[in-house]
Amino acid sequence: MNKPVKERPLVPPPHKAVRARRIGPFVLRPFWKIVLHGAERVPVTGPVILAGNHNAYLDGLLLVGLSPRPVHFMIKQEMFSGPMGPALHWLGQISIDRHRTDRAAIQAALGVLEQGGVLGVFPEGTRSAEDFATMHNGLAYFALRSGAPVVPVACLGTDVRGTSVKKLPKLRARLDVVFGSPVELGRGTGRKAVDAASERLRDVLRTHIEHARMETGRASIPQAGDAAAAVEQ
Repeated sequence: MNKPVKERPLVPPPHKAVRARRIGPFVLRPFWKIVLHGAERVPVTGPVILAGNHNAYLDGLLLVGLSPRPVHFMIKQEMFSGPMGPALHWLGQISIDRHRTDRAAIQAALGVLEQGGVLGVFPEGTRSAEDFATMHNGLAYFALRSGAPVVPVACLGTDVRGTSVKKLPKLRARLDVVFGSPVELGRGTGRKAVDAASERLRDVLRTHIEHARMETGRASIPQAGDAAAAVEQ
């Protein structure tokens, strides 16, 4: 007999995301010098969307494990099919199919916000440069549907890879996580509203990355592509 397939819960229980914040410091801080900037800018209550750049493997782990509030992050479904899958479910993260309209993932994300939780997204859906040129409209859609403020986040230093484990920065390297000021978009519906909100958020995220690099003294540090090329040489 075939075993029944378990359906994904529409909204991951809030206590699962709390687990990530409890174990995150023990998993991450012994290996890297992680500095959080502007964590006080994240609203302490109510729905919030964290929107970050995505240059390297470690970005999501930093936001899930060290953000000032528990985060339910939208993560590509491929990560759930490997050895990390059970852990991601246990930590209350949201699986999303990036190749189609994943209604279950959308409902789960909106449910997190309706319950006053924190949703984490990479607006471009995958690793990319920091210009957000390929940003999807999902971020604006979630913000307008929920009325939740968007907090831009910059993860810096994660793309300067080490030599022993190429997906990760070298041990004890300094990593900066910079939270920006919340952006209030209000509520809205329709394609024009979403497109306009996306353009505004694209500019906000680009500007935040630039300011974060200056604030942390990383303005002249090579970008992800340059860093990867340097490692391969």
